[in-house]
Amino acid sequence: MCGRYSLTTPAEALRRVFGFLEQPNLAPAYNIAPTQAVAVLRLGADGMRHFARLRWGLVPAWAKDLSIGARMINARAESVADKPAFRSAFRQRRCLVMADGFYEWQKCPEGPKQPYRIALADGGPFGFAGLWESWTDKGSGETVETCTIVTTEANELLTPIHHRMPVILAPEDVAAWLDAAASPEAAQALLRPCPAAVLVAYPVSTRVNKVANDDPGVIAPLEEQEPEDAAAAQGRLL
Repeated sequence: MCGRYSLTTPAEALRRVFGFLEQPNLAPAYNIAPTQAVAVLRLGADGMRHFARLRWGLVPAWAKDLSIGARMINARAESVADKPAFRSAFRQRRCLVMADGFYEWQKCPEGPKQPYRIALADGGPFGFAGLWESWTDKGSGETVETCTIVTTEANELLTPIHHRMPVILAPEDVAAWLDAAASPEAAQALLRPCPAAVLVAYPVSTRVNKVANDDPGVIAPLEEQEPEDAAAAQGRLL
């Protein structure tokens, strides 16, 4: 699954990479968690790419309340086209969730799981395949836009850490993924693990386990942490 990630790339750099029209005020986020507002790229009615902030955790239009979103932070690539909660969005409302790193937790022989940060080898931003939905509260009339991240089987780099990973779209596949006119079959074909060679993975401090810890230290390699933190983690990995 993908339950935490980061987006620390400046907004203007994201704009150059992804080509959206807006100039958002975007603060670095080192420890993004479900139910938070996240940065998303999607096509507007004008056919252009637009930046949006959506609540992470998809809430289907038929849901009674927002609480279901906490269980819908990820959609499995293998079933996304057919599962009732996602199939409508998969056909009509695909998006790109912007990131520059994500976290997975590795089971250890002893002690708590060891978190790893996974990022592009060149350090640049990338996009997760995502879906978005619009939900309206029947009582208040308030409309909330939400999203989910599509996951797939892990590649060779991630397999020792976790058996799943988010779908990271290649730059040349972004246009096809966002295009609602693309067939479901064409969109499905894009939902595959990215090449292991383009990624790096390194252990980070267990401080990432707490959502309140949202600072540069969260993404720093474990070897750069305080000696006692690094020593404790090394003991778990042995």
